[in-house]
Amino acid sequence: MRKLLYCPIIHMSADLGSLTHEVTKRGTAGLGEDLWKRHQKTIRGFWQAMEAYFDSTPASGFKVYQDGMAADGEMGQKIIEEGVKNGSKNFEIVSSLIKRGAVLVRTEDFNLLKLELDRLIKISKAKTVIKKLAAYLEYILTKNSLLRRRDEFIARRINETLEDGETGVLFVGAYHDVARWLASDISVKEVKDRKRVADYQRRFTLWERKRKEVEELSCYLVSPVDLPRA
Repeated sequence: MRKLLYCPIIHMSADLGSLTHEVTKRGTAGLGEDLWKRHQKTIRGFWQAMEAYFDSTPASGFKVYQDGMAADGEMGQKIIEEGVKNGSKNFEIVSSLIKRGAVLVRTEDFNLLKLELDRLIKISKAKTVIKKLAAYLEYILTKNSLLRRRDEFIARRINETLEDGETGVLFVGAYHDVARWLASDISVKEVKDRKRVADYQRRFTLWERKRKEVEELSCYLVSPVDLPRA
């Protein structure tokens, strides 16, 4: 039996690279500065809970699969180190796992990642409202198809590289649904409930109308991980 710890994640600003400024600007404009700061506090609490869980989980022999990671070996290690320097808690956790005996595995197709990034950058760099709207519509029309293709590729990488008796760890955005494409002999344990993490991301922008629900989801995100150690 193969095991996979499935970690649905929320990206921090440090994970967004060139898109950080645009995301922060839109978040502040849409929610107001106070609610945007509250959201950022929830994300930090979420990653603190994930870090506490993995710090006390034996990592030797684990295989690590990371959202957006299109390299492994020396190049993959350099990407992780750069992410740590930029303040990514996700990459700090991955770095800690590697130092304790885990192995980073190439997870994504570079061409699919570039296609998605190019479309997001096109939105952020559009100079006029019309061009921004056109770029956004192009992204929306292809988003689900691209997400499915990425999920299928990630699952295929796990199916092909995770050996019998091994444990893998997948860090992937909560909107992804990689589990549906995994082989039937892989036992999947969600470190945090994927649906609840995704629900928070969908609803925190509706704070005024969904305050109680968003607060409950926020409390769940920052709570300690309720899962036996691997």
